[in-house]
Amino acid sequence: MTLAVLIAISLMWWTVGGFFLGKGEAKSTGAICGLVGLVVVGGGFVESISGNNFGAGLLFAHGLLYLSVSHALLTGIEDLRSVGNVSLTVMVISAIYCVLWATGGPIMADGKQLVAKTPYLAFCAAGYTILTMQVWLNAYGKFPAKALAYSLIVWAVVGLWVPSFMLLSAGTLPF
Repeated sequence: MTLAVLIAISLMWWTVGGFFLGKGEAKSTGAICGLVGLVVVGGGFVESISGNNFGAGLLFAHGLLYLSVSHALLTGIEDLRSVGNVSLTVMVISAIYCVLWATGGPIMADGKQLVAKTPYLAFCAAGYTILTMQVWLNAYGKFPAKALAYSLIVWAVVGLWVPSFMLLSAGTLPF
């Protein structure tokens, strides 16, 4: 389920990237943000019900950010600092995921490790951390929309398509 959700997220990232490059308009961009946000939050529920609460947490955080972006675009909110504040929170959450995937998380008393060390997912989470930092800074007028646009488009390939299609087709991550 998570892999399909990652592919869906790329639809939003490319659309928002295009919007920030002057290709598109707010309402249709806001609509895809809302649809993707619903898919991501729904995917979080499916993952949680399936017992993957760890993965569900990251999906919930990002899905709610996408819904807040959708609301801002659909309603024409001009002061995006509230969206930036959501992005700041998601940035911290993504950084925690990065550390846990990089280290493998703590080892329990019985010797079991609940979070497997996964270098490529740590790399992806580092990218998500940087992207959400850029969204936060952009909302506060401290990072150019054009640079954010290119980051979203490039990172959709590196952080969404590569892990999704590698796992779907080869059953493994690049590293």
